[in-house]
Amino acid sequence: MSKYQLGSIIFFVSYYLIFVNGGAIQLTSSNIDSILSSYDIVFVNFYANWCRFSQMLDPIYNELADKITKEFPQSGVVAIGKVDCDSDNAISTKYNVNKYPTLKLFRHGIMTKREYRGARQVDAFFDFIRKQVESSIMKISTPSDLITIDSKKRYIIGHFDDENSENYRTFTKIASLLRDECNFVASTNKDEFKNERPLTDVVYYRPSETLNEKEIYYIGSINEQESLITWSREKCIPLVREITFSNAEELTDEGLPFLILFHKADDLQSVALFEREVAKQLLNERSSINCLHADGAQFIHPLQHLGKNMADLPLLAIDSFKHMFLFPDVNQLSKDGKLLEFVKDLHSGKLHREFHNPPPPTQQTSTTTVSSIGDDGDSKSKHIPKTSSLATGDSSSDPMNNVIKSGSHPSSPPESVFVRLTPNRQRYSFRDEL
Repeated sequence: MSKYQLGSIIFFVSYYLIFVNGGAIQLTSSNIDSILSSYDIVFVNFYANWCRFSQMLDPIYNELADKITKEFPQSGVVAIGKVDCDSDNAISTKYNVNKYPTLKLFRHGIMTKREYRGARQVDAFFDFIRKQVESSIMKISTPSDLITIDSKKRYIIGHFDDENSENYRTFTKIASLLRDECNFVASTNKDEFKNERPLTDVVYYRPSETLNEKEIYYIGSINEQESLITWSREKCIPLVREITFSNAEELTDEGLPFLILFHKADDLQSVALFEREVAKQLLNERSSINCLHADGAQFIHPLQHLGKNMADLPLLAIDSFKHMFLFPDVNQLSKDGKLLEFVKDLHSGKLHREFHNPPPPTQQTSTTTVSSIGDDGDSKSKHIPKTSSLATGDSSSDPMNNVIKSGSHPSSPPESVFVRLTPNRQRYSFRDEL
């Protein structure tokens, strides 16, 4: 059977499932690969019939599917699918689904990193899908346009002969796959961009002006998709990401402990130093720790939980999702592999042991001290005494609300704060509920 014949069969089967039966396409082990590869975008609901949240979502999701079908009737653009995770457990295992309903987006057959975590309403879903269909490439027409783009962002920039070329189609696909991780800019007017594109199509990385980096040109073949996406991902996805309340649940769901630099919003110097040290010391630890930076004003409750405030910034801490540990002295960040030692001490259990059984102090400390400097000049992680007082948190709708209670005291070591931002049982059902 030819590839064309197979594609026709898949299209007509999908047409029947969508237009005749209506609602979302039921994805199974026998059809999921063909469906994912036949559409630019597939939005998938991983559900369980016993889950009350899945039951509530089902009619809404089917209504969405019908609305998307009417809005995007073109073949191969968007499909709305669903997976019964009890009947097709192998699919949920393959895509690491352990809570229901989980909503994931696939582009060109590849699952994107970010789950959908917005409102579970038809209009909200529809707006989300419509934005995903839009091009993620910023088109520019003259070289002066390059001056006007935001210099604080990272970019992958391409200059092409025309938009019908194979190179440009590959670039478009990469931009679609990495739209959540990076910004893509392209020109297709070779006469205007003779200096930028002297002989042939070019792709290069432009870093943020806040980073001490230079522009880097891609030297491989542009139409080799795997090579270009690997290169683009390495350049686009920073070693240190910013954590905000909008992405905190997503980051906690990755399951890695947090190494967080809390800083003032305008303190870009501390962020740059942290990024450099992570690059120097923690490249081999990326699979075991999530390196992040946070505006301390947004995360005041975690600071209070540590007995700290804005005047103490910048400071560095690990949240293991069980406890929080302070880096003894942020001024030691770039010295003698201290940052690497701190991370390794977390994984070996040393941080936890020393918090509960701190080594004898070599100098007098106050009851609120969380770090001290030994006679040898090395900073030692210290136990946070239970007599230390914390500021009282307010009663706003902040997700950290109620983390700090009036008159409360830090535990020894303080319990995790960010674990409270993991997916909760008021929105998801978990397999362990069976």
